[in-house]
Amino acid sequence: MPRRLPLMIALVALPFTALTPAWGKINRSVESTHLPVVQRSDYILDVPADRLDAAGRDRVLQWFDAIRLGYGDRVSIDASAAESDDAAPVIIALVARFGLLVSRGAPVTEGRIAPGSLRIVVSRAGATVPDCPDWRQPSQPNFTSSTTSNYGCAIASTMAAMIANPEDLVRGAETGTGDAQTAIKAIRDWRAAEPTAKGGLKIESVKGSGK
Repeated sequence: MPRRLPLMIALVALPFTALTPAWGKINRSVESTHLPVVQRSDYILDVPADRLDAAGRDRVLQWFDAIRLGYGDRVSIDASAAESDDAAPVIIALVARFGLLVSRGAPVTEGRIAPGSLRIVVSRAGATVPDCPDWRQPSQPNFTSSTTSNYGCAIASTMAAMIANPEDLVRGAETGTGDAQTAIKAIRDWRAAEPTAKGGLKIESVKGSGK
């Protein structure tokens, strides 16, 4: 009898292991298992804090071009190691050429800033949805009463592609205090606008110019 016991336990455990599908865990809820993943990269450049001559400005512009500075990037200036920030207005003007504004507060970056230097930090975040599309699970037959493996990929991928600031998916966006005047501005302008036909309908002739 003791010799047969391990064999019986193995035979009983076999059906339970066979229930595990090849595509992984079964999802019987309406919550998607596919969520956007946000990744952020920080690019840094140290420049003199007291002044920024023509050569220094060209260096900053060439660096902006090299990292392809553009929409969605967050630019900040770290002046923690500088006694003066005379070069900051010049940097702000250079950033404005790319249609961007300098944000307040710089993120923590690796490496020590040299005394008397400013650090330009460009933060670039992106959101992706791993393993999407996911067609590992066949849609039919479905004996587990569960959602398919690709369930939620379309919504999550669309959200990751259209969100202006991917970091809002992690910590949300600060809206501040509500302003009633701002909230009703669109409705007030719509009600105050004059109807397009108030001055009368314009008469147009459909007669041709032929003889």
